[in-house]
Amino acid sequence: MAASGHELEKRADGKGGPLLRLENLVKIYDTGALKVMGLHKLSLEINRGEFVAIMGHSGSGKSTLMNILGCLDRPTLGHYYLDGQDTAGLTSDELSDIRNRKIGFVFQSFNLISRTSALKNVELPMTYARVPKARRRARAQELLTRVGLGARMDHMPNEMSGGQRQRVAIARALANQPPLILADEPTGNLDTASSIEIMELFRQLHEEGATVVVVTHEEDIAAFADRILRFGDGKLLSDEINRNHPWTRKKEEADAD
Repeated sequence: MAASGHELEKRADGKGGPLLRLENLVKIYDTGALKVMGLHKLSLEINRGEFVAIMGHSGSGKSTLMNILGCLDRPTLGHYYLDGQDTAGLTSDELSDIRNRKIGFVFQSFNLISRTSALKNVELPMTYARVPKARRRARAQELLTRVGLGARMDHMPNEMSGGQRQRVAIARALANQPPLILADEPTGNLDTASSIEIMELFRQLHEEGATVVVVTHEEDIAAFADRILRFGDGKLLSDEINRNHPWTRKKEEADAD
């Protein structure tokens, strides 16, 4: 693991301990003609309540890591513990259940159902979780109001701007109150103003206690996080506290006092 001087820190609100833990994790892609190392002996912890950005150029390993963190892919070797559970030996159905209960996904392309209202899109994960209709509708209404779309619940995605669609996606990610919010290039299809609004929303959710992991190649997006992991050639190159963020400076000033 890269020596960065970074030590895992508990948040000031008292939350802590690893939500995500990777031990000697290796991912190898076998193309037939050759084998490609996607991740190389990665050991890493992300604590509850952290806001982490994962950065790297194309081919760096960040997308491979995102797929494993999201239980969309399995490591070739090593272990990935999510909320204390080793995912290595789980069946496909068990991994699907974990994704629905423990991970809220936000994607670059929104992944909304086009001919379904914002309300129905947010209800969908709760439908899979067999939440009763009245409760899931009330929860979806609450979440859409929370992300500023209380007046657009019945609108279809094609009647919304990119920023509004991403807000629907964030509300959907929160539906089952997962311990992890995993966002893959969440501002990649948005203009600058919408990107800032979405990242401020993630920031707000984090300050309310959510664990947020954002995969990005943009420095200005990573700047919203408290901790930045940089990858290259399947290896963790650096693991640093973002000391330029106002929250980090405020915490360090409080610790100094």
